[in-house]
Amino acid sequence: MSNFWKGRNVFITGGDGFIGSWLTKALVEKGANVICLIRDIAQHGGLTLHKLNNSVEMVFGSVTDYALMQRVLNEKKVDTCFHLAAQAIVRVANESPLSTFESNIKGTWVLLEACRSYKNISRIIVASSDKAYGKHEKLPYTEEFALLPVHPYEASKACCDIIVRSYAQTYSLPVAVTRCANAYGGGDFNFSRIVPDTIRSVLQNKRPIIRSDGTPLRDYIYIKDIVEAYLTLAQKMDDKKVWGEVFNFGTARPISVLDLVKKIIQICQKPSLKPLIKGKGKLKDELDQQYLSSKKAERMLFWRAKVTLEQGLSETVDWYRCYLKK
Repeated sequence: MSNFWKGRNVFITGGDGFIGSWLTKALVEKGANVICLIRDIAQHGGLTLHKLNNSVEMVFGSVTDYALMQRVLNEKKVDTCFHLAAQAIVRVANESPLSTFESNIKGTWVLLEACRSYKNISRIIVASSDKAYGKHEKLPYTEEFALLPVHPYEASKACCDIIVRSYAQTYSLPVAVTRCANAYGGGDFNFSRIVPDTIRSVLQNKRPIIRSDGTPLRDYIYIKDIVEAYLTLAQKMDDKKVWGEVFNFGTARPISVLDLVKKIIQICQKPSLKPLIKGKGKLKDELDQQYLSSKKAERMLFWRAKVTLEQGLSETVDWYRCYLKK
């Protein structure tokens, strides 16, 4: 399987984003011909950060443009598609639900319909989220749980999830869904997220801010484990038993927000900095506890997260330390 990706034409929507650029980097290193769909040129674009601008073909436009999706698939003779393009920030979704629904829901059905008409696609991997599960009394989430979204971002991902599985069942499209825990790693410039915001604050000798009361539990998975999950799932798509399936990817080792921040402070060796806890209770637009079981991925894909939280955070801190020095 070492040469699996060599020479394959791979289309990545959202290829300039945090996860997309790390995935692009791995595929380029494995010899794939990568085409990245990019909506806007970002100040901290992932392709530029990873020095990939001259190693991939960039297509500018929106995933909601059906004609563009058709043209890319046909002209580039795409074999594999990773659909990562999305509005991924919960706060933004709450403030602007229509644009979130447009990109996350319409973008998914447009791409899948283009793949259906193209007919030569071998594997499609679509990114959903652990947020699609909504609130459940029993944890960890398993793939059999009902999707119970309440807020706009959760709803958009649940809709995306359902649409994907309907295309698999109705049209025998070779597509599978990923539901990942909270991703972290170098190159994430969405500083509304706890890991990059805390690291930046601590490295700048500022007290890290916790918006909640610090008790919410989350599952954090390192970016390299996520990339490996995507590649492993895509390679398994030759087995039709995987078509239409949903897979959780997480560590099953939840940690509270406060303990996570303390761990980052320790890794940065700034013991004098104390977290500034601004919340007096739970955040009304976020769930209190979220973490995943990845036993299905272990059983069917032989995948398991390899990087410990301490290892991943250490690498992430090193990345931001080098970046901020520049």
